[in-house]
Amino acid sequence: MKNLVIIGHPDQNSFCHNGIFGKIKKILNDHPNQEIKTIDLYKDKLHRDKKDLINNYKKLVIWSDRIYFISPVWWFRLTPKMETFFDEVFTPGWAYKFISITKLYAYPKPLLRDKKIRTYITHGAPMLPVMTIYLNSVKLRLVMGVYTFVFGWRLSLFSKTKQFWSVPFVSQKKREKYLKIVEKDIKKDLK
Repeated sequence: MKNLVIIGHPDQNSFCHNGIFGKIKKILNDHPNQEIKTIDLYKDKLHRDKKDLINNYKKLVIWSDRIYFISPVWWFRLTPKMETFFDEVFTPGWAYKFISITKLYAYPKPLLRDKKIRTYITHGAPMLPVMTIYLNSVKLRLVMGVYTFVFGWRLSLFSKTKQFWSVPFVSQKKREKYLKIVEKDIKKDLK
């Protein structure tokens, strides 16, 4: 299988890099018949004007069977580089197209439906306010506003988008528990 891991955190020492990304990379590298390629959005210095880089990202998306997204939440969205990735790579006509229903209405037809997706989002906030007061808007916007357009409507997009809470403040034991979830997911993907 061809695995593409997209990391959207600027700090190489972060839990996203050293924890989640490191765990995914190790499991895939230790398993036979797994190819892995990485897009590090901050290391690549992704900007809208980097057309060659964006075209290379599109080639990697086409190449992949599975895509893993890893990002912290900043201001109730993923990092700016991850959002730029969505805006510049998953473009209309390439990742989805609109099919007219009437003169005024259309629906998005996903063009990357064959990709298997898994997402890991880290929060600085605890779960309770995000899930109640803010109605889990980060995950809802990501799955409904990006993934369903590009990858199609699947309930698994919700269940395979995992959120880890209070990451800067939790104990090492809790972080290890989060990494066990990642490990279990990746091993399930390999079956």
